[in-house]
Amino acid sequence: MVTWNMMMLQDANSPIMEHMITFHDHIIMILTMITVMISYIMYTLTINKLINRLLLKGEMIELMWTMLPAMILVLIALPSLRLLYMIDEINNPLLTLKIVSHQWYWSYEYSDFLNVEFDSYMKPESNMMNNEFRLLDVDNRTVLPMNSQIRLMITSADVLHSWAMPSLGVKIDAVPGRLNQGSININRPGLMFGQCSEICGANHSFMPIVVESVPLNKFMHWMKMM
Repeated sequence: MVTWNMMMLQDANSPIMEHMITFHDHIIMILTMITVMISYIMYTLTINKLINRLLLKGEMIELMWTMLPAMILVLIALPSLRLLYMIDEINNPLLTLKIVSHQWYWSYEYSDFLNVEFDSYMKPESNMMNNEFRLLDVDNRTVLPMNSQIRLMITSADVLHSWAMPSLGVKIDAVPGRLNQGSININRPGLMFGQCSEICGANHSFMPIVVESVPLNKFMHWMKMM
């Protein structure tokens, strides 16, 4: 049960994902209030015997059922637009990571360093250790520094793919001939797991993503070892 929760309900590890979860809770609260109110009104209509055959108009109730939904839509739209602009904003990235998708593996290139690039394949079950996750671990993990603005440049070498990392709130399509851009800022060290979320062929489910977040000094040490 613990393993299931770790894989399917990953904790937020970036400010964007934290805002997404807050926005989700905001929407759920509004939907719950609407559902309770409508359910109560429907229940009272079924049990009361109030009849008014001479009622022809009601300006106040018409004003209320026009203005109230409009106000609810504004309460939803404002945080949604704010979050949308936050996702697209990229300010002075410390590091650029270029990601190229293939059938069926990922290639990573650290554009700010010379000759630092590698391929990342899913780890076969015969080579796995007891503490590694089947169908999720890879032979070369993507190491990134924490508390740093990182720019992602994503493209594809063959067909459509999608680089998705749930705990970072990132899902960017990899399109052949096009370079898509995104950004992440990781809050704390640890391992994060993702997968290609575009149906890209027979082995679509066998191209996982593993990001390892480390402090900046350990990241520089890893770079020297590459």
